[in-house]
This record gives sequence, C-alpha cells and structure tokens, in this order.
Amino acid sequence: MKAMALKDFGGVENFAVEEIPEPQIGNGEVLIKVKAIGIDPIDIKSRKGEGMTDYLNKQNPMILGWDVSGVITKIAGDVKDFKEGDEVFGTINFPGPGSSYAEFAKAPAGQLARKPSNISYAEAAAATQSPLTAWQALVDTGNIQKGDRVLIHGGAGGVGNFAVQIAKYKGCYVVTTASSADAEFVKSLGADEVIDYKTQKFEEMVKDIDFILDTVGGENFVRSLKVLKPDGRIVLLPSDKKEEADKVAQEQHIKNYKHILMHSSGDDMRRIAEMLTDGSMKVHVDKTFSFDQIPEAHEEMENGKVKGKIVITLE
Repeated sequence: MKAMALKDFGGVENFAVEEIPEPQIGNGEVLIKVKAIGIDPIDIKSRKGEGMTDYLNKQNPMILGWDVSGVITKIAGDVKDFKEGDEVFGTINFPGPGSSYAEFAKAPAGQLARKPSNISYAEAAAATQSPLTAWQALVDTGNIQKGDRVLIHGGAGGVGNFAVQIAKYKGCYVVTTASSADAEFVKSLGADEVIDYKTQKFEEMVKDIDFILDTVGGENFVRSLKVLKPDGRIVLLPSDKKEEADKVAQEQHIKNYKHILMHSSGDDMRRIAEMLTDGSMKVHVDKTFSFDQIPEAHEEMENGKVKGKIVITLE
C-alpha cells in the first residue's frame, strides 16, 4: 500500500511516498481502507520533532496521522460491533502511533464509531480529533450544564468551532473570542456573544463565567482567571503552556483548573456521531488536498489562517 513516510523530523521536505505492506490486525482491531484523513496541529508539532515524537521514533518507517474515515475491510475474530463494509470514523491510538497517512490503517474497534450517512468521508475525517478534544474538555472534564455561561477562546479554530456547538447543544450561554472576519461564522455555530480579540479585551466585557476553554494559554490564561466565577471551571489545552498555567493556578488557588490531553474514545465518538446525525453539529472543511499533497496541507495548516479543518481525501 501507499504511505506518506516521514524520513526525518523537520520541514515538509522530509515527507516521501513509500510502498509498504498493509498493517496486520490483532485482537480487537479492524483494518480500514482510508477514504479521508484529518490534519491537526499535533501533526505539525510531531513532524517538527515535538508532540508525539517518542512514539514516532519507535516506527520504521515513521508515519504520521490519527484522524481517519473509511471502510472496514478486515476484522479480528473477537470484534463484535462492526463488520466488513461498515463505514467508520475516529481518532486512532492517540496518544500513540496512529499511522493514518496511508491507504490502509489498523485501529482498535473500541475507538471507532459508524460514520453518519448524512456526511461525507471528508466531513467525517474532520469531525474526529477536534470535536473529541472539545467534548472531553467541556463534557467529560468541565461537566458543563444547561444555563452555564461558557467562554471559548478561538471559536473559529479547529477545536473552538466544535466547542461552541457542543456548548450550545448542552444548553449553555456561549461567549467566544474570534477575529472580526470570523464573527459571522461563529455566530452561525450558535455563539451568543463574539468578542474581537484583536480590538477588544474580553476581561472588560464579560464576568461570572462558569466554564472557560482556553485554547491559547500564557497571558490569555491569566486574563481568563479574572472573569471566572470562584467555583468556575477552566480547562487548558496547549501542552507547552501547562507548566506556566499550573504555577499561576496554584498561586491564585484556582481549585477547578485542569489541563487535558485528548485520548481516543469510541464512546465519545458515538456522542459526536449522534450530533452529526441530527444536525446539531456541523462540520466546516476549510480545504481539501489529495494524498500526494500532504506536504502542502501541512504548509497550509502552518499559515495559521485555517477556519475549521483541513482534510486529505483518497476517494
């Protein structure tokens, strides 16, 4: 099969298409014929030698990628919830070696959900790691409740746009930061208030927030604490900002602060599939690229102007 191998950590020039054997599945696993692949910030970090580098170093060849949608072509004998021919999607083996930049990918069946029939493979691949992260931050960790006042930083971003939708789905009042160019986009997702982070200071415009999702960190985290209720919850996502946030939270005696790292979960994927099926979650695919254009997709991701998700299609 064809795979996009990473020859060394660094720039996109280190990518090379190789022919390698199909993965061999074991207990609890399925083989997926890949139809689409989602690109995430962790892909960029790992390519550069950060992120999931420790896992990649153990591979030969090194193959990036975790987000996938496609069709099951083989199942292990102990897999009961899926059959050959099922259309599925999910984030596989995260944190760990996902290896979805290929024509076939193996995955634990327990990390997948059936692809809703009302969305494309590209949309399904885009609705994996980012909404998983948002769900685990807001619901599993933040325990958001109907009527909560929720502040989401970066509402137009890959995780942020799903976080806005999940918060509205749960009946929350949603405030988000975004650029003026993205204001209408985040409003269309359900945001009740949009604050232009370039010209406005959110800490002067909102208060008494029950839950904050900080996708930025650093000074943004410090400012966020000013608008958080005494018993409010705040979740930080950027791992490179964790140490600084830990220190600030301890100094200010913030009892409901957590940093999370998304993990693969079939249960959470099924919740996302339900939202996609009933239309309460929409997927915004910013751009699609062919398999051979994975280097270009990485460059597009790095320009920092992506609205929604970038997807690789193999259909």
